[in-house]
Amino acid sequence: MYALLSTLAAALAASSAAFAQPAEAGVFKRASISPIMGGQNFPDPSLIRMPDGWHAFATNAKVNGKEIYVQMAHSPDFVTWTYQSGVDAMPKLASWIDASSPRVWAPDVSQLPNGKFIMYYTAALKSNTALHCVSYATSSNVEGPYVDPTTTPWICPTAQGGAIDPSGYVNADGTRWIVYKIDGNAIGHGGVCGNTVKPIVGTPIMLQQVSATDGYTKIGSPIQMITNGVNDGPVVEAPSLSKLGSKYVLFFSSNCFATDLYDVSYATATNIKGPYTKYGPLFITGTDGMTAPGGLDIAVNGNHAIWHAYVKNTTHPLKQCIAKHGKGKGKKHPDADECDRNHGSGRAAFTAILSENGNLVTAATLS
Repeated sequence: MYALLSTLAAALAASSAAFAQPAEAGVFKRASISPIMGGQNFPDPSLIRMPDGWHAFATNAKVNGKEIYVQMAHSPDFVTWTYQSGVDAMPKLASWIDASSPRVWAPDVSQLPNGKFIMYYTAALKSNTALHCVSYATSSNVEGPYVDPTTTPWICPTAQGGAIDPSGYVNADGTRWIVYKIDGNAIGHGGVCGNTVKPIVGTPIMLQQVSATDGYTKIGSPIQMITNGVNDGPVVEAPSLSKLGSKYVLFFSSNCFATDLYDVSYATATNIKGPYTKYGPLFITGTDGMTAPGGLDIAVNGNHAIWHAYVKNTTHPLKQCIAKHGKGKGKKHPDADECDRNHGSGRAAFTAILSENGNLVTAATLS
């Protein structure tokens, strides 16, 4: 049985005024939602379903003093999740990555026809550490270790700011694609997320066909799906593509991840190449107690989704948080707002089942 979690919240967000709205859009009664794994820090998460259940991957984090480049979790049923503390899906960095601050972000895993696995991910560029690039790593095992064979980045338009947030998709006709963001705000002119001072730099979401066999040989040129407009703030980013019902649905986040305006939105099309029309947002600050929800990933050819958000810290009230992480030798006093917003530490992951009807996407959680 599913309990309705959320629907289009556009009527609640002034920033979404120019988005297209389906005729049946509305706000339905929502069930409460809680982060998985007790609020474990698990940002930019992604999903893959295997015979033994669900495997999730997330952006780098320091765990018990050790840098983990790609975090992992597992669930046999999409309800009970186990965080694999200290386990790194990609323990070795490619030579082109800035080893001093690698910033391995937004890993996304797909299975290839030969049974092996390919992980698309983002990392910092050694030759220009202000920029990030997209690459891939492969493994015979879903949990790794993944090895990147490249000596130069796979996708890295440095003149446009680099690239981040790759996500894979396999179409019903067997063709394989990835979506990613050109990281234009990395070369922006300042302001929030580096890109609210005019002239605003574009951060387009791109669609690239790749070999259905190896998952990385590029076929043709990338196609722009959407880009940031006046109502998107400094960026659109964190894309994930799926087909729900009769529509291709491109999920993305807009505005700045460091502000409460960050959200989960989406765009739809009847052809994988577009044109895509923006709808949403699906989740905003205030939806079921979440703050700055973003980074939604949907399983390839499925409807199960995972995303991250800050939530109100109920485990450690503000004074306890500051006392626990506060002043002391070698410690920096935390920002009070950061203690207040974080559930434990970092961005917690959430899950739901998505569906689409006439450009209206809804989310439900298992009850």
